[in-house]
Amino acid sequence: MKVTWLGQGGFLFEHNETKIIVDPYLSDSCEKVNPKLKRRFPVDKKFLEICPDILILTHNHLDHTDPETLEIYLNKGKPVTVLASGNAWTTVRKFGGEHNYVTFNEGTEFTVSGITFKAIYAEHSDDYSIGVLFGIEGKNYYITGDTLYNKKILNQLPEDIYAVFLPINGRGNNMNGYDAKRFAKETKAEKAVPYHFSLFDSINAKEEFDFKKAVIPTPFNEIDI
Repeated sequence: MKVTWLGQGGFLFEHNETKIIVDPYLSDSCEKVNPKLKRRFPVDKKFLEICPDILILTHNHLDHTDPETLEIYLNKGKPVTVLASGNAWTTVRKFGGEHNYVTFNEGTEFTVSGITFKAIYAEHSDDYSIGVLFGIEGKNYYITGDTLYNKKILNQLPEDIYAVFLPINGRGNNMNGYDAKRFAKETKAEKAVPYHFSLFDSINAKEEFDFKKAVIPTPFNEIDI
């Protein structure tokens, strides 16, 4: 399994020939709405050349469900399975085409290419926000999506999580570093990968998320997990 951080809440998972992309934000859409949200590092455009097999959208915020990025991925002449939570599904299905747009809300399970994905509750300002849990090669990977700390989430998780990916910026209804450490510890995951830092802010992830099981990612590079 190869995992690459795309910045913000975006990740690329590659397993054999299957490419899974979660919440890609590879444009400057947010800056057009709010000049303060200017990218602090550029897009590596080689990642826009990828043809994803599975596209997961955890919620309908511009830095997670970005029409400018989605237009590129959904116009490559290849059908994509799109797992999108309720409001994000309404946005993304407007692209039409031969894609399989699946409403992926809390508790939903959907299997693609032998991989079963499960939507987990997330406490965020989009009322259909989710996280996503899936297993590959006997290891469970869990991306929380944007969320606050909430016991309801923890109650939906298995005890054998290999890696958890979680926000640490503490703004916009996301966990801060302290709560993210509490959350990561309670998942009992072997690895904890922070995200939602450095694109729009100057957060030092090593300081904000000083967790002994932390693996700090760098944009557009493979994560050592």
